Amino acid sequence: MEHAVGTRGIKLSLAAYVLLVIIQLAAFLVTNILVLLAQAFEMLSDVLISTFLLLSAHWSRRPADEVHMFGHGRAQNVAAMVSATILIFFMSVETLREAIPRLYGVGGGDIENLNLALTVIVVGVIVVAIPIIDISKMKAKGASVRAQLVALPKDEASYVAAIAALVFVAQGYYLADAFASVFIAAVIALGGLYLIKDNVHYLVGKAPSNEFMSRVESTARSVKGVIGVHELKAEYVGPNTVHAGFHIEVARGTPIEEADRVAEEVNKRIAEETGCQYCIIHVDPAS
Repeated sequence: MEHAVGTRGIKLSLAAYVLLVIIQLAAFLVTNILVLLAQAFEMLSDVLISTFLLLSAHWSRRPADEVHMFGHGRAQNVAAMVSATILIFFMSVETLREAIPRLYGVGGGDIENLNLALTVIVVGVIVVAIPIIDISKMKAKGASVRAQLVALPKDEASYVAAIAALVFVAQGYYLADAFASVFIAAVIALGGLYLIKDNVHYLVGKAPSNEFMSRVESTARSVKGVIGVHELKAEYVGPNTVHAGFHIEVARGTPIEEADRVAEEVNKRIAEETGCQYCIIHVDPAS
């Protein structure tokens, strides 16, 4: 049930994007307004991205195995990086390829049916707003959901640019169509760069916050028999999933059975109070 709620926003987004790609491509063929083609390219990139993110959200829930001993949680970060590559190196470049020649008066044709184009853009604004509201209400957001939340406001920003372009075109400033398309291409690229920045740290072993580390240490020290804690290290291995390792000190001469019991109690307490699912504890005699 929790997984279904976590991916509902992505599913809504995917359905919205498919609908908008069809509508905007059809409207471009009728109106010859380039900004509609740019929007269709952006929505098509979001279809691919949402599909990647949805598949990765399911994949990341697979249990740990012999090859992936800490689970598959980083699949969401990988999917976000693939999505960023699609945004920057395909959709953004393709949109620029269509827009730049029109800035110099090359290509294009007669622009028609401005009212139809404006109606399609307004419909897009409304449709994209639905999954934004749904995802914003979620408390915990994994990498896939965060990536989707980045894509949605980006889409709304590009729709605002499209509306402004249509207003200028209606007044005879036809270059506004090409300028808005270039702006949308830039928005697509910036969205991809943000996804790279947000996920690359997790893929190379981002550490939890200092507050989390302090909570782990204080929880370990609170267990009876623990004299000290040192060499605490931790990293994210998935959305809200942490792998931690550290040493605890117990009194010299403590029987190995008792030391093992203390370590198990520390592990249990940390899992309950911090949510750390993978915790490796070494027991040392107090110095």
